[in-house]
Amino acid sequence: MRAYERLLKYVTVKTPSDEFSQTVPSSDCQLVLANMLADELKELGVANAHVDEFGVVYGIIPATQGHENDIKLGFIAHMDTVKDYTEAPIQPVITPNYDGCDFPLGDSGRILSVKDFPHLPLLKGRTLITSDGNTILGVDDKAGVATIMTMAERLINENIPHGQISIAFTPDEEIGAGADHFDIPKFGAEFAYTVDGGKEGDIQYETFNACRADFKINGFAVHPGDSKDTMINASLVAMEINSLLPGCETPRGTEGYEGFYHLNSMKGDACSAELHYIVRDHDAASFDAKQKTLRLIAKTLNEKWGEGTVELSIEEQYRNMAEIIQHHMHLIENAKKACENAGVNWDILPVRGGTDGCRLSYDGLPCPNLGTGGYAFHGPYEHTTVEALDITTDILVELAR
Repeated sequence: MRAYERLLKYVTVKTPSDEFSQTVPSSDCQLVLANMLADELKELGVANAHVDEFGVVYGIIPATQGHENDIKLGFIAHMDTVKDYTEAPIQPVITPNYDGCDFPLGDSGRILSVKDFPHLPLLKGRTLITSDGNTILGVDDKAGVATIMTMAERLINENIPHGQISIAFTPDEEIGAGADHFDIPKFGAEFAYTVDGGKEGDIQYETFNACRADFKINGFAVHPGDSKDTMINASLVAMEINSLLPGCETPRGTEGYEGFYHLNSMKGDACSAELHYIVRDHDAASFDAKQKTLRLIAKTLNEKWGEGTVELSIEEQYRNMAEIIQHHMHLIENAKKACENAGVNWDILPVRGGTDGCRLSYDGLPCPNLGTGGYAFHGPYEHTTVEALDITTDILVELAR
């Protein structure tokens, strides 16, 4: 089976994770896909494949004869998606011989346009895979799952020589919890790659430092007709907080190694309000400075409006894995060689996000990231191609060799 055939099957199983859930995994739907994948691994001959109590799928392909002492290598992808655009059934659309031009997404009224996605002409002649425009597609990261599964099938069925290969599929990566319950000893690898990135041939080991920052604003409610010098409108204080952040340091205004503050959600009224941010920066000193800015805003507004008006909590999520991978650059060199052997141009660039590999690298499993051939993640414009999935599978097979 080719990787795209698996992808078409996996994306129809909706798996949004839920950051407000108290369960592990955060949504039961992820267990549906987890059990499906464990069963499929067993059918391929991975006898020890199973889903653990935390919803993580594990499986180990033993080394072929004569390669028992080779480095034990792992491959990891995540099963969950974002919650956005998941209300309707996910219906993948296959378009052979795509012309590289603006492409209407079903009857949704949305257009996959060259203006918004300048890489589209490079996909001309390929078989395009999109949603119908009403939902996400789920390429992030079911493309990773599909290519790893197809790699496993090829290793086994084609008797390709390799050392021990460990496979894992995690839940809840999109809410920053994919590595919370990952059992590295059970996984059994010395090094690993997450397959959770952009175009095929991408090799990524420089990631953001990341945290979430939550403001809670406690207002002072008084009748508006009788509130001179008394009322503290929580929603107005919330607006003041956001106005004190650098206006150009948002996702829309930054690129490359530039960090940002991203207002992820907000709610409130005159009595109380909440602001929920994620904060990102590749540079550790700049990341620390951003957190100091947030704390200074909270301090300043409490001095202005009264102690306890603004409550700030900051929760670190992951660190830049480059600090770890720089000591294991053979992983990057091997990935380059695998791309070359697969006939693909490799490209090393920073990740403007994070992966399970960030946490796992700091936990003792060095784990850079590889592209899957997907684009426009987390929205209805998400897309990939049949050819990109085949190429990514070839790269994984070459790494296993």
